[in-house]
Amino acid sequence: MLKIGLTGGIGSGKTTVAQVFEKLGVPVFYSDLEAKTCMQSDDVLIGQLKAIFGKGIYMDGVLQKSRLANIIFNDEKALKTINNLVHPAVQKSFEKWCANQDAYYVLKEAAIIFESGSEKGLDQVICVSAPDKIRMQRVMSRDAIKESQVLERMSQQWKQSRKIELAHFHIVNDEKQLLIPQVLEVHSLLLKQSVKIA
Repeated sequence: MLKIGLTGGIGSGKTTVAQVFEKLGVPVFYSDLEAKTCMQSDDVLIGQLKAIFGKGIYMDGVLQKSRLANIIFNDEKALKTINNLVHPAVQKSFEKWCANQDAYYVLKEAAIIFESGSEKGLDQVICVSAPDKIRMQRVMSRDAIKESQVLERMSQQWKQSRKIELAHFHIVNDEKQLLIPQVLEVHSLLLKQSVKIA
């Protein structure tokens, strides 16, 4: 079974692309959702987060996401620290999840595949891109945040061009080019590859 990464900068629409793959019957592991689950249920991780960021990031056992976001998106060192703690927990969950899948290939959807070095555990990577202006609008309306906050988050990630260069496949989600034919083409190529391996 091939393990394929699906990445893209904030607001590129990688979740939308992941949902199209799901409609085609491809199992998708959503890393960001799993990270939130781990931060809410993994006792070891919760203990580490409290020790570093203070007990106040949890109230009545619930992670205070906005409080944590304010800390990590304004402090590169804090962001790196949290990624170093959460990434191994998510990776463990991904491996467990993969063991229960029965498909020619699976997708691991994650914003920071290259930044975290997790492409090393994957066979190939798909990168989703969109013009910065569209990404900005999507994130502002999705997260109800200001332009300056979106720019801050964008600055914490690698530039799209760098991710595209490293990826094996590139899907453009610019609201001009049709998305489904691009996904179908990648799906067809991945099926051919996985059948050869099998």
